[in-house]
Amino acid sequence: STNQLTNNEPETNIQVLTTGYWPAVQSINELVIPLTIQSIKNRVESFYLSKYQGRRLTWTHSLDRCIVVARFDKSGKKELEISFYQALVLLTFNDSTSLTCEEIRLKTGIEEGELKRLLQSLANGPKDSRVLVKEPKGREVESSDFFSVVKEIPNRLYRIKISSIQLKETNEDVEKTHEEIFRDRQYQVDAAIVRIMKARKRLPHNQLIGELLSQLKFPANSSDLKKRIESLIEREYMERDKDNNSIYQYLA
Repeated sequence: STNQLTNNEPETNIQVLTTGYWPAVQSINELVIPLTIQSIKNRVESFYLSKYQGRRLTWTHSLDRCIVVARFDKSGKKELEISFYQALVLLTFNDSTSLTCEEIRLKTGIEEGELKRLLQSLANGPKDSRVLVKEPKGREVESSDFFSVVKEIPNRLYRIKISSIQLKETNEDVEKTHEEIFRDRQYQVDAAIVRIMKARKRLPHNQLIGELLSQLKFPANSSDLKKRIESLIEREYMERDKDNNSIYQYLA
């Protein structure tokens, strides 16, 4: 939904999806939300929960994108396409000309490790898109380092996209993320299996997997689907054929 502007509130576009459609993300619980944004959130929650009782809204700000208008002493007005967390960092300089990493952390509520990556992206990214100056200079960010807004940004574009620095994932991190995503989606998988078996009554394993992969709206691998089939067999929604273990039968 698109927010109807009141006074100086920013224009917002909000997407509401069920949990299974969002990627697994780690939220920052102590995030300090600007009052203008919090006011919009409160109205959205009030409207949504009044229409859909019993549901719960969880905000995934780590996936938010923003267009922020910035004014530089020598470069004039620019539009910055950045993440919500990057925007929170830059907004702290509306009231201060220079801040330490620790002061920014207290103002935004962003966890220290994440904040240091954000500051690297804003101060140590490509030279034509750096919007902050770091003192002392250097790639690594310490809690006592000072940051201030640049006077000039040497980029001729009016809208500048500033990328975030992603934390490198290990193979274990990737596997854990995959498991968390599929855990959120397992109820949709279970429902699809029951729906197919109820309609077909009896299916070979490979045919059931094929129909599942064609019906599900998200990627899934055969091993994960097999686990859900086993779970439904244990819960007596279906059973294996007594003469052929690779064939399933629906239990009414």
